Parts: sequence; structure tokens; C-alpha cells
Amino acid sequence: MSVQIRVPQLPESVADATLVAWRKEPGQAVTRDENLADLETDKVVLEVPAPANGVLREIAVPSGTTVKSGDLLAVIDEGAVAEPAAAAPAAGNGKAPPAASAPAAARSSAEPSKAGPAARRVIEENQLAAGAIAGSAPGGRITKTDAMAAAAAASAKPAPAPSTPPTESTGPRVGRIDQRVPMTRLRARIAERMVQAQSTQALLTTFNEVDLTGVQELRARYKDAFEKKHGAKLGFMSFFVKASVEALKRFPVVNASVEKADIVYHEYFDIGVAVSTERGLIVPILRDADAMSFADVEKGIADYAARARKGSLALEDLTGGTFSITNGGVFGSLMSTPIVNAPQSAILGMHKIQERPMVVDGQIKARPMMYLAVTYDHRIIDGRDAVQFLVAIKDCLEDPGRLLLGV
Repeated sequence: MSVQIRVPQLPESVADATLVAWRKEPGQAVTRDENLADLETDKVVLEVPAPANGVLREIAVPSGTTVKSGDLLAVIDEGAVAEPAAAAPAAGNGKAPPAASAPAAARSSAEPSKAGPAARRVIEENQLAAGAIAGSAPGGRITKTDAMAAAAAASAKPAPAPSTPPTESTGPRVGRIDQRVPMTRLRARIAERMVQAQSTQALLTTFNEVDLTGVQELRARYKDAFEKKHGAKLGFMSFFVKASVEALKRFPVVNASVEKADIVYHEYFDIGVAVSTERGLIVPILRDADAMSFADVEKGIADYAARARKGSLALEDLTGGTFSITNGGVFGSLMSTPIVNAPQSAILGMHKIQERPMVVDGQIKARPMMYLAVTYDHRIIDGRDAVQFLVAIKDCLEDPGRLLLGV
């Protein structure tokens, strides 16, 4: 029986998707729930699972095609058995085995488990052998950067040695190479949203600094017991999420958004936490963060980070959000001005923790300091509210007991 494979229903906010790559070819056997193809949307890469066991009979659209919900992708013969591959001619029969095409060779050497969707796309477009690419990510996983570097190396050819001594030239240097790579849908969407935020919101950033001595001492005292009880490491992000929630409760306008001529005050706290992946920056959402414990926050962030790097986040994980937190400190940033994740109205920027001399009780002491930044939409958030909001976060972090007592 023939079974049609169609594009799954996409959310209303996603108009279409790009078929990045097929994982099977016509005539190959497929098993139920096996991934047949990757669909890249503006936010995530979706897998297209096989609905039944059988043989892939027909592929309706090639890689690189833009598709919409319900479009036909392929046809499977349910219950069919794939024909065995033709045996290679025996040696000495006078006939050489046919040479494999370059794309087929690239596919045969590809290791999907070792390469993310974005990396696989670069590998296939450039007909590379994934087995020959050294992955820089944990476990030898191949990132998009690894694949692009391999593509650039493969396209570079050494210039022939000159037959005469070189003469001075004022023209461009010989052998320069430009690499032109199309934006992924996610990168294009990020670019669009950043420009949109800059052009539609009145963005302003205010700064402060926070002494994290109290947080570090609390973590050092309880981190082992915390991990033993909850099965999660006690990081810094849970403190910042909880401190942000407390500050948002005091300044509801920072948790609001603009909708035409209205200000929408959200009576819930869905906090987006920026996660860097090989495809770009994405912001999964911690739902109802005010009801989450420190352990819930740490587990949620760890789960999102792991799934983001595997490309297995669902669209629902990235939809919505009333306030966002981004941490440039993990990359060494000392100070930055983050851009609001529209339609939200504010974002908190964390930065590198660095020991600096501070005056404490009349004495100069080395303290673990961090610069904080809040970028906000000045159309609805006044400078006073933004500054006091950031001071409220600072107070909660410098005296973590406030987070437990709600003061």
C-alpha cells in the first residue's frame, strides 16, 4: 500500500520551510519513525519521520525546495522489501566496477550522528566526505564552522609556480578567495528580527555592576548538596532568572509589550534564556518561571541547551516569552548592549565575572564583579523604571537571601 509523506502542519507564525536534505534515496528501505528528511524553518530544524516500515518509492521535491504545510514530499510502499544491491563484478572479468558519483560518495561517507543539520547541509552542497572532517565539538561532532572550513580548503587550489621572477604589481593579490554561503533560514530570521527591533522600538540601554560575592559563597556552600539532591548543577543562571522575576513583579511595565496603540501587561513570567548553537542564537522559554524552583530552572536550562545543540527543540519551546536574558560573559564579553527580542520590551545582558578592586567598609578589596545591562523600549519604559528595575536585580544578587524571603 502506498503511503504519502507530507509536510507536517506548521504553526501559524511559520509560513513555510526549506527541505534541507533527504536522508534516504528511492529504493531504500525505511523503518517506522526513522528520519527521512530535515525541514528548516525560521526557528528550528524539524525531522520528517517515516510513518511505517517499507521502501521509499518516490521523492516529490528535491533538497533546497521551499515547502508549505501539507505539500507532498515522498511516497512509501508500506510493507515492501528493498531489492538487494547488485553485487560488484568479480575481479578479472575484464569489467571495472562503475565509479560512484561524487554526491553518492559524499553521502556514503557522511555520518549524520556526527554532524548537525546545518553542517550536513554544507557537507552535501559541497560534496564533502564527512568522515574526513575533524569535528571540534564534544564527542567529535562536526559543526557548521568545521564543514565550512573543510569546504574552503577543498576549493582552494595552489597557484602554479611562476616561470619567470615575479614583478612588482599594484593589482589585487593573486589567489585570494571569497566564499559565498547562503544564509540559513534561522540566520536570515535573526537578521530580520534584529533590524525590525532597531527600526520599530526606541531602544536605550542602562548599566550597573553587581558584586557576586554572596552568590559565589552560597554556591560554594551548597553546590555539592544541591547536585546530590536535585541531579543538576547549581549555576549562576538560576540566580539571575529568579532575581529578574522578582524585579519584574515590582516593575510590571518591563514585563509588558506594545500591541498597536495598547500596552499589554503580561500577568505571567515566561523568561527566555539565550542559547548559542552552531546555527545561531536561539531563545527557548522557561514557562511560569515565578513558579519554578532553583532546581527547576537549572534543569530546564540544561535540557534546552542539550536539545538546542542536537537540533531537537520544538517550535513551542521558542514561542512567546515576556522577558529575555542573554549571557555574553561565557564568551568573555565584559560589556555589551543587547538587542530586545521583539515584541518583548526589555532584555537583561549578563557579562564576564572579573575580580576588581572595590571599596568595602572603607577598605579596598578584590571582589567578583559583573557589569549588567538592560536594553529597553523607551516608548513604554521610562528611564526611572529601567534603572530601578536593574537596581532591584542587583539588590537580589548581592543579598541572595532576598530571593528566598521575597523582600
